[in-house]
Amino acid sequence: MLTDALTEPGLADFRAKVRVFLTGNLPDDLRRAASRATSVFIDPAVTLPWQRILNARGWAAPDWPAEFGGPGWSEIERYIFAAECAAAGAPGLAPMGLKMVAPVIMHYGTPEQRAHYLPRILSGEDYWCQGFSEPGAGSDLASLQLRAVPDGDDYVLNGSKIWTTHAHFANRMFALVRTSTEGKPQAGISFLLLDMKAPGITVEPIRTLAGDHEFNQVFFDDVRVPQANRLGGENEGWSVAKHLLTFERGGKYAPGLIGRLERLRGEDGIGPVLRAELDREAIGLAALQALEIKAMRGLGGSPALYASVLKILGTEAAQRIDTLACEIAGPAAWADADGQTPAELAVAVPRYLNDRAASIYAGSNEIQRDLIARLMLG
Repeated sequence: MLTDALTEPGLADFRAKVRVFLTGNLPDDLRRAASRATSVFIDPAVTLPWQRILNARGWAAPDWPAEFGGPGWSEIERYIFAAECAAAGAPGLAPMGLKMVAPVIMHYGTPEQRAHYLPRILSGEDYWCQGFSEPGAGSDLASLQLRAVPDGDDYVLNGSKIWTTHAHFANRMFALVRTSTEGKPQAGISFLLLDMKAPGITVEPIRTLAGDHEFNQVFFDDVRVPQANRLGGENEGWSVAKHLLTFERGGKYAPGLIGRLERLRGEDGIGPVLRAELDREAIGLAALQALEIKAMRGLGGSPALYASVLKILGTEAAQRIDTLACEIAGPAAWADADGQTPAELAVAVPRYLNDRAASIYAGSNEIQRDLIARLMLG
């Protein structure tokens, strides 16, 4: 299901090239593993081999400018690539490095920081986690308390971060820390890039309701981080974070959701009521796709506004599709004892449970609606 903008004649050759590449280079074992994933954050044992294959072709970072190692594609080509990867069942790459911290390193980083970090992100040598939320600072991120006290050329960090996705895999973290308690809370925050192997860092697992180990709490006990690892100015981390959150919130939700929905629509034995619900979601996803294309082409409107709108529409569509998958699966959604249940249905319940957080992370959808109101109403 593609909008007219994605079927323009001039793009046919590009789409064909992508399809040929995916047919010849996407290993079946990675495709199967991706089909059984219960979260958008697939384990690096699956994502990193695929990232290396893409990087060898120059396609690991479709959104990056060519000067930093991207393929130099147009916005519409990037979107087609995402749609074809989703349709082929390719594993989604970990977003924390490629899609979140990399753009802010490009924008705020020094030449030395860019030269050091960006090639390592492309190759997968550095695997990143995000140190934003704290036990007392979730949606109200400005209230974070992880202290970073200057000491010589370093900062000394004490405190903790929570809900830290894939911290148990990561060798790098980008983190918001408190470097001042003067003035407004937002004015005392800095943005640091740190080594997860630094002495004093402890990672404790948090098991989800779905049984996954995706989240962690990370403790910092006199952890030293060079001040040279700060991104942007001291106490200017809030601006860096807002830039990053635009990439985390807004994005390409529709391609992956369309792929999931089409697989569900292909299941046997779906009654007319559920079939009508699936058709209704298909119409909604076509509208979401059109809006995403409008946003990426910059046809008027605030990027921040689009990011909030797309975050709401994308995450809530995912939750509705999760519910439909559970209803279609029936008892198979709770057990797959013989391993014969189709992947989309075998993981229906874990995905349903995992995606309950989708309307909370990256700023809850209630916060997004408040931001939209402020932007629209002034």
